[in-house]
Amino acid sequence: MKATRGLISTGIVLILVAGCTARQLPEWNLACPPGPPGPPGPAGAAGPPGPAGPPGSAGLAGAMGPAGAAGASGAAGERGTDARWIGIPDILFDYDKADLRPDETQKIRQVADLFKKNDHLIVRLDGHADPRGSDRYNTTLSERRVDAVRRGLVDAGVPADRIVIAAFGEKRPKCDAATEDCYKADRRVEVFFGASR
Repeated sequence: MKATRGLISTGIVLILVAGCTARQLPEWNLACPPGPPGPPGPAGAAGPPGPAGPPGSAGLAGAMGPAGAAGASGAAGERGTDARWIGIPDILFDYDKADLRPDETQKIRQVADLFKKNDHLIVRLDGHADPRGSDRYNTTLSERRVDAVRRGLVDAGVPADRIVIAAFGEKRPKCDAATEDCYKADRRVEVFFGASR
């Protein structure tokens, strides 16, 4: 009888203990490890834009566009003075001579005066001879004639570095007739003008 009462008492105690452990009281503080993270929620609304950053470096220039339409022509200016060509006749020589003839020196002065008014000019002198005599002799004679004209120009004030000379002997005749008038035309120094660079 005592044993039965003891078992009953023990059973009541166990029931009371089990009931207490199944019920959590609000003042209990349970500490357990965190569980796995849940799925991300939906994105929130965009915030206001931040301030603009500094400007970047300029890119390469693009291709040129098509040309625009031409504008209207302006009014014509006043007419300029007509250009004047100044020709210097050939400087002639006596037969087998390379000395400047007195009646030809005025042509030297004409060339010198032209140089004084135009500081950009250069002059070329081409020396010639008539066909009488050998080729070699006539080439030398034409060289002496062109050198005489060059010296005359330098003496008249033309800078030597603005004079170009060439000698052709009898290779460039003015005419082919075997007459004194034709020979006289071939005993010459021709004067040509050009512009210096």
